[in-house]
Amino acid sequence: MRTAELRLGVVYEHPEWFAPLFAELDRRGIPYDRVDVSAHTFDLNGPGHPRSLVLNRMSPSAYLRGHAAAIVHAREFLRYLEASGADVVNGADAFAFETSKVSQMLLLQRLGLPAPRTRVVNDVRLVPEAAAGLRFPVAVKPNVGGSGAGFQRFETAADLRRAVEAGTVDLGIDRTALLQEFLPARGGHIVRVEVLDGRFLYAIKVYPDPAAGFNLCPADICQPGVPAADLCPVELPKVALRVEGYTPPAPVVGAVLAIAREASLDIAGIEYLVNDRDGEVYYYDVNVLSNFVTNAVQVVGFDPYATLVDYLAARAGFRVPVPAGR
Repeated sequence: MRTAELRLGVVYEHPEWFAPLFAELDRRGIPYDRVDVSAHTFDLNGPGHPRSLVLNRMSPSAYLRGHAAAIVHAREFLRYLEASGADVVNGADAFAFETSKVSQMLLLQRLGLPAPRTRVVNDVRLVPEAAAGLRFPVAVKPNVGGSGAGFQRFETAADLRRAVEAGTVDLGIDRTALLQEFLPARGGHIVRVEVLDGRFLYAIKVYPDPAAGFNLCPADICQPGVPAADLCPVELPKVALRVEGYTPPAPVVGAVLAIAREASLDIAGIEYLVNDRDGEVYYYDVNVLSNFVTNAVQVVGFDPYATLVDYLAARAGFRVPVPAGR
């Protein structure tokens, strides 16, 4: 039997991504509140937050759905929750890391992990100058992105300069962007590794469909005409030629777990590729909001939502029966 006062809160903004999570919580009979921060208020002078555990599922791509204000609001709300004594999964520091790709690159550098050569710029007029010395093609990647939001690829310096002159280069909502070398992926795929509670959960190879206009970029899989906010693992079958389960080499798993540990990430999806130019592994993206791949049982052999709810129930102190067949 669970204690009646124990309750889970789920902080989120996207209206559809978390239906499988909510369904699993309902199936287990775990009491929870859906906290939609797209339009939300909280009382700094109130009695504190009543929930024993809060799961942060806020997306940095919220601005693509008209919810830009929710990004800053969520950061402050998470800090309030922590200050009021709530145990937060992927809390304020993790979300701050999610909304700064510069911080992600600095962490990779600090850990000595290979990553694309990167320049940071806050003025569009300086982009061509910042690209000097980089190997083309290059990518412009907003500091606050999420799901490939705002990614642009340029094949030559002339292409980049023309885009700057035409005013079509977007630095993102914080007006800061990363300018990175594009790395060709060996085998035509990238690998996304999911981690939970300091352990390897699963990994997938993702193959884009060139005929459909996808780019395998050192950021995310992008498709013209499809909202970038929908290009996450839960949607990959819509945009990928193939998604398949994969077990990375042990050194890669160790590196991924080190990234999550150093950034204090309870849940994360970390992406890498093998650079076809030198055969080396390069890490390029850390996703704190990491949606699980759809059809997971077929792809990786188990339901990660069930594993996630196991973790949440144990961390919150719920005593719930394990579903039959588990």
